[in-house]
This record gives sequence, C-alpha cells and structure tokens, in this order.
Amino acid sequence: MTTERSEPATDAGERAMLEGWLDYHRETLARKCEGLNDAQLRTASIEPSELSLLGLVRHMSEVERIWFRKVLADDDPGPLYFSDDDKDGEFHLTEEDTWAEAYGTWQREIGIARRNAARFALDDMSVGRSGTTGKLFSLRWLYTHMIEEYARHNGHADLLRERIDGTTGD
Repeated sequence: MTTERSEPATDAGERAMLEGWLDYHRETLARKCEGLNDAQLRTASIEPSELSLLGLVRHMSEVERIWFRKVLADDDPGPLYFSDDDKDGEFHLTEEDTWAEAYGTWQREIGIARRNAARFALDDMSVGRSGTTGKLFSLRWLYTHMIEEYARHNGHADLLRERIDGTTGD
C-alpha cells in the first residue's frame, strides 16, 4: 500500500494551507516507513545514535500528544514511551516494539490532534501551557511548529531509509 500524499492547493486559505502541509509531512513520514519489516524499522542510523524510523514514529506520537492534547487542550494523559527515568524512551527499542503498535498509536494521536484543533480558531490560545516554558500558544503557532518538527525529522527519515535499502526521494 502506498500512502497518498498531496500538497495543499496553492490558493488555499491559511488554515487549510497549514493543515494541508502538516498532513503532507505526516504522510511523508508514513511513506518513508512503507514496505519495511520491524527489524528494518528498528535499524539505527549509525552508532552511537539510536535514531530509527520506528523511533521517529514513536517520537512523533509523543509530539502530537504533547502539543495537541497537553498544551492545546490541557488534557495530559501522560507520556507514551518516555519517562522521568528515560527521557528518550521512544528511541530505546526492544524486539517487542512493533510497527503495528507504533503506527496505530501515532494514527490515534493524529486523530485526537485533529479533533482538538477543530475546536480552536487559528488565533485562539491554548488552554494548557508548555511544560518547559509555561507559555500559552496560538493554534497557528502550534501548526507551524508541527510542520517544522515533521520537516526536520523527515530529513532524518530520508537518510535512515536510504541506509536501510537505498530508497531515496520524497
């Protein structure tokens, strides 16, 4: 199965444009993982890094959860993969960690993110605050930050995929 991906319309309104680019980058990460088995998805970039495609998907689940649940909606169900004792837990993979679980969790968090964002206008401020700065954020800021976050990690995903099987491209 190939993940469908399309850029937003060039004449889209601001919200549709921001949501479109965020979805584009979500779909890009999914495409980078397609056709690989769990062992390949656990393949780290190069020592000492533990960065892997599976770890990136788990990380983006955490990022979606933090920004669109904890910060935007003040709904803090707690972390999925990391803890106070293991701040990078999403990247510390075991043989028990599977693509099916990570992908399902990621898609659930994206669904919740979309539902929460739909309740806010672009200039509305978050109900919750950043755990590190204590600041409130507009939905526009959150969308822009999430596009940046995915774009940066999709660059990592490009290199990881090329290392795994030589596949390149967007």
